[in-house]
Amino acid sequence: MESKAFYVAAHVAVGAAYAALAWNIWRALREAAPATKNWAVPLIAAAHAVLLATAVVDAGVLRFGFAQALSATLLLAVLIVWVEGLVVPIRGLLALMLPVAAVSCVLPALFAGAPITTASDSTAFRVHLLMAIAAFSLLTIAALHALLMASMDRSLHAPLARDSAAARVFAEVPPLLQMERLLFQLIGAGFILLSATLVSGVLFTEAVVGRALRFDHKTVFTISSWLVFAGLLVGRLAFGWRGRTALRWTLAGFAMLMLAYVGSRFVLEVILGRM
Repeated sequence: MESKAFYVAAHVAVGAAYAALAWNIWRALREAAPATKNWAVPLIAAAHAVLLATAVVDAGVLRFGFAQALSATLLLAVLIVWVEGLVVPIRGLLALMLPVAAVSCVLPALFAGAPITTASDSTAFRVHLLMAIAAFSLLTIAALHALLMASMDRSLHAPLARDSAAARVFAEVPPLLQMERLLFQLIGAGFILLSATLVSGVLFTEAVVGRALRFDHKTVFTISSWLVFAGLLVGRLAFGWRGRTALRWTLAGFAMLMLAYVGSRFVLEVILGRM
């Protein structure tokens, strides 16, 4: 009981550290303080990674569910945005992402996930899982980019008060055209990893259950998401899609990807109480 309480407290402590860092960034934005490297981000992320590894590998058994998927996705996404921030001024996006990471860090302490004993020793499965998390992380950042760009686009038609929260965030991100280039770079990298995830998923399923592909809800939503992002990239190359069209396609593809695993596992684990 004491070890369980300590485990939960550790998750809450790391989540609180994320939240405190987000508050410090918001305060710096409000006071127009100069941007810093924020070396606290990788330190907190390292503690997050240790706790996540403990949650995923429980007494030698691999456990994974919607909580672990979200936690791993936001962990990697925070690190990617932090590294991105070393090159371009994107402190505003980090301020938006850290509170979400704070919540995702606590979830594995509350929801243990389902044991995956059949595949836990399979290298192919672990590679598949890592690629899926990486793809989800990049496309999560792309979705946040898209939401931020949509807000920036609206602000061009309805100017914001200089001291408003949105104006402070917009002051710490690149111009809209540069944000659009970053968006498609993220989508391109995420699409490559998503494609590799689908291929490895087919091979892994064939090796474990003897069938190349199962058309369950997870597969249908994942393929639908892949088709949306493929259509977006083709539209960008062939027709020069940009602006609101690109943002709508990005958010639609991300929504389908969310439903593919996280949404379905949340329904099974939390609403229906199944593992």
